[in-house]
Amino acid sequence: MKFRSFDSFRIFEKVAQLESITFAAEAVNLSKSAVSYQITKLEDELGFLLFDRVSSRLVLTTKGRRLWYVAESSLNQIEREINLLRGENSGTVKVGIVSSFASRWLSARLSNFFESCSDLSLKIESINSIDEFHKANFAIAVLWGDTWSDYEHELLMNSSSYLLGNRAVYDKTRSLSLQEIMKEIPLLNDGFYGGKGGMQAWHKVANLKYEPSKSSLKITDSYTRLQAVIDGQGIALWDELVREEIEARKLFYISDIKLEGFGYHIVYKNKSSLSFEEKQFRKWILGQLKN
Repeated sequence: MKFRSFDSFRIFEKVAQLESITFAAEAVNLSKSAVSYQITKLEDELGFLLFDRVSSRLVLTTKGRRLWYVAESSLNQIEREINLLRGENSGTVKVGIVSSFASRWLSARLSNFFESCSDLSLKIESINSIDEFHKANFAIAVLWGDTWSDYEHELLMNSSSYLLGNRAVYDKTRSLSLQEIMKEIPLLNDGFYGGKGGMQAWHKVANLKYEPSKSSLKITDSYTRLQAVIDGQGIALWDELVREEIEARKLFYISDIKLEGFGYHIVYKNKSSLSFEEKQFRKWILGQLKN
């Protein structure tokens, strides 16, 4: 049967992005009942559910997520083509980048980007987790982690991470066993896999049960987490991006056990549908890391 409800795709794309009928209705300037009707109509014609209704939230089903990727990339492509036909090509690429990578690695190379891609403008959005990327209105991001089953990704840079703390915390840990450190010193978790993935993986490498102190914190913003470690609020996993603080003796190794297999990845919502500008950014950043 021929599909006919193309007019519902823009509404579906907005509901999927915001995970809310209410917010989507405000965004597209329609009533909640009108948006709800369009989603129900679309599901009826498709013959499968796009969302699971979980309490007050809408969660994309597996089929709904696949369709959202296609809808988002296709609608964006149509908008880009219209702008080109109007002579309004913005030449702007929007990229989500984990804040520590943006400030410690990317910023020093931005002049090279603008020299190499002089016809492009770059808009950087701070992002620290795959959940944030899921809700974001851009199609490409640089994140720290090891793998994401629902997203295509390419490794940019391996990252061997160690537990670090400031001098006062380091001195305190000298009289404690590793297990005692994990229970007594607050763990400042990352935003990966709900904030525990990196730290849990490190515990596995260290042959320790993950039993953090009750005062452990989740700080999704990586730059804020770094400052919290320097200020003595706890310990966290860090890599070569904080070499300057280690050499300045602001940070110290709490353990010589390192977490490997994690790193900085370029992550895509739909790699096959990247815009020309996004492809140019990808080519540039991959080239920088090969040099």
